[in-house]
Amino acid sequence: MYADLLIHSAQMMATMKGFSTGPACGNAMSEIGLIEDGAVAIREGMIVAVGTTAEVQAGGWVGPDTRQISARNRVVTPGFVDPHTHVLYAGSRENELSLKIKGVPYLEILKQGGGILSTVRSTKLATDEEIKAQTGRRLQTMLSLGTTTVEVKSGYGLTTEEELRSLRLIKELGSEQVLDLVPTFMGAHAVPPGYSEEEFTNYIIEDMLPKIAAEGLAEFCDVFCEPGVFSVDSSKRILVKARQLNLKLKIHADELAASAGGTELAAKMGVVSAEHLLQASDEGISGLAKQGVIAVLLPATSFNLAKNSYARARTMIGAGVPVALATDSNPGSSPTESMPLVVTLACLYLRLSPEEALTAATINAAHAIGRADQVGSLEVGKQGDVLILDIPNLNYLPYHFGSNPVGVVIKRGKVVWEV
Repeated sequence: MYADLLIHSAQMMATMKGFSTGPACGNAMSEIGLIEDGAVAIREGMIVAVGTTAEVQAGGWVGPDTRQISARNRVVTPGFVDPHTHVLYAGSRENELSLKIKGVPYLEILKQGGGILSTVRSTKLATDEEIKAQTGRRLQTMLSLGTTTVEVKSGYGLTTEEELRSLRLIKELGSEQVLDLVPTFMGAHAVPPGYSEEEFTNYIIEDMLPKIAAEGLAEFCDVFCEPGVFSVDSSKRILVKARQLNLKLKIHADELAASAGGTELAAKMGVVSAEHLLQASDEGISGLAKQGVIAVLLPATSFNLAKNSYARARTMIGAGVPVALATDSNPGSSPTESMPLVVTLACLYLRLSPEEALTAATINAAHAIGRADQVGSLEVGKQGDVLILDIPNLNYLPYHFGSNPVGVVIKRGKVVWEV
């Protein structure tokens, strides 16, 4: 029984082996399972052998029809996993750039009908085909930059009908795209005009969540817990209802201001992941560590908001919080699809080492979306999602930014993008 594909002779191969049963924490985030002269064999979309080139070749996996790709002088890693995006939408918001440059706060832009509410209007006016075409282009850009699995949130609907529409489109795109898409319901993304926070919270709990759960369109429920958006109490009510409906939980917490309990709520609820966390308290960070909540950090958002304020990643890692990275790809605060850029920003501004950043962008990110048993590391029995990076060593990945380091993207054992 021969492999369909053999990648061999890698200068170095980062397997991320050993963290499929739980995310890497603390010093373990630097343990990336490096193999020099590495090789990985894939059959029928699944990894069947990992080791040195000599070991894998000696295993009898190479037959007359096995496609072989040399990774000599290059680095091989798992495909990037992007565990936090708002990539499904129509339109764009470049008009807000000048407001940000002038120092207008995001919540003020939102009050003026901009921000999320602007994208809600654009998305509602677009046809299904237009939304899918625009989102599809962004997903293809992600793929070319090495992302092979991506979480996609709803949240630009803010009515039951439009939220259902968004989640159905995510499902359709997932069946049409090469990437694996993980759907998250985020009706609690903003409070639309005409509602009080309490009224809209009740609407989400009583109408949106039951109908979305009934159709099985989402795996996760997320909520924007932030002063001026959803309070801690409202967020808790939404998350409690979502859990009753068997949805797994996420939370946007303490991004724009200390919300006096967003991170603490994440710990008390035992959510899968808490996102942003720029203003997380010491107590909140300690709670995340105790409960094993994954901190999904979004340095591209901090960079784009230009406030010189970043999440305290080193404090989190020191406390034992598992850290993941994501693009937060969205039309307002983070209009990027690039995980390589996120890795660079994580090293420069979150002070992660290249090894920690790679862990955060692969296996820990996979844990943040419930996919660590399938992707995020190069191990026998997992999907053959592999990157061949045109770089001489891992340090070069964050060092040389602004260009695409990806030479070949392999998804389920098939080459789906290459230079």
